[in-house]
Amino acid sequence: MHPSKTSRLPEPAADELAHSERLLQHLREQIAARGPMPFSQYMERCLYAPGLGYYSAGTTKFGVAGDFVTAPELGDLFAGCVVRAVQPVLAMLGEQADFLELGGGSGAFAQAAMRAFARQGALPRRYLILEPSADLRERQRERLVRTLPAEAFARVAWIDRPPEDAWQGVLFANEVIDALPTTRFLVGRGEIYEEHIALDGEGRLMRVDRPADMLVAGAVRHVERDLGRAFDDGYRSEILPQLPYWIQAIAGSLEAGVMLFVDYGYVRREYYLPERQDGTLMAHYRHRAHSDPLYLPGLNDLTASVDFTALAEAGNSAGFAVAAYLPQAQFLIAAGLQDVFEQAYADAADEATRYGLAQQVKKLTLPDQMGERFQAMLLARGLPVLPVPEELLASDQGDRL
Repeated sequence: MHPSKTSRLPEPAADELAHSERLLQHLREQIAARGPMPFSQYMERCLYAPGLGYYSAGTTKFGVAGDFVTAPELGDLFAGCVVRAVQPVLAMLGEQADFLELGGGSGAFAQAAMRAFARQGALPRRYLILEPSADLRERQRERLVRTLPAEAFARVAWIDRPPEDAWQGVLFANEVIDALPTTRFLVGRGEIYEEHIALDGEGRLMRVDRPADMLVAGAVRHVERDLGRAFDDGYRSEILPQLPYWIQAIAGSLEAGVMLFVDYGYVRREYYLPERQDGTLMAHYRHRAHSDPLYLPGLNDLTASVDFTALAEAGNSAGFAVAAYLPQAQFLIAAGLQDVFEQAYADAADEATRYGLAQQVKKLTLPDQMGERFQAMLLARGLPVLPVPEELLASDQGDRL
């Protein structure tokens, strides 16, 4: 643990410490039995270990009481814009079209999106939520049954794995790829190493670097070739060698439609800037960001920024074309943020609600908030034309990829 990195964080409660210690014991047993574990496996355990991981244990993750606020938690404007962007695709595909959300979070997005679809008289055939966490699934269900009209709620269904049968529609993922267990690599004397988590002599977690396998080394060499330069000695960062396989797994059966990813990240040449010597990995604990992923495992959200060039490549290899890539602010504006805001403003019951709407717009669009840090990527397959708002295609910055 690095006190300098974590000393300004809130003190965990006794039950939180006990929870983290249980996960730590689980990790110690695995490492003792099998040797140092790749960082990606450590991150996967910290986030998703049944009953112990950050997303699978029962504390509040999202919103003011949790560890971070996602765009849907701010209010309904974000979902309203997403619906306006993709609803023409669902309309063109007709009655068989489904909407699939990856990782439903608190259920805030599904609630706002279904309301927006209902206002347009355009509910999708099914609103599917692929949610691996039983705990989050239950919270989503409670929220949606309480807040949606019966007809809308009847179309919501939870699934354990991506659809195996061919389907048509829209796949949406907000802040999902940043939580995929990431590989950490190091370049040393021209060789590629992979970061692992081991135990020191006193049973504490520590990082060690071991020679990378062919998959990881090949992925890093591909990035170097694409950048036209080798990484400097001592350069450490993240990479997702499994991303093409993951995209194929989640979207291989989507025969016609679009995928929309919104996440924080960069195009490749900005992601792997020479001065970004320690990558983009961050830990989040009760609305505080810090840089020690070994601190209180199970109580922190661990994330890494997204290489959107890698996402485009993975989409291409799965048979999708990049239809648009742009910062979140431009995406929302092109998708009709002005209209969505004005409608909500007109419907607002009081001044406090109107003020809240103005604050939402600021958070979603200002460069120092989410506007530039977050990016949106729209990938399409199997459509004769792409019926999305013209402003969206006109604002495309795909040439930066």
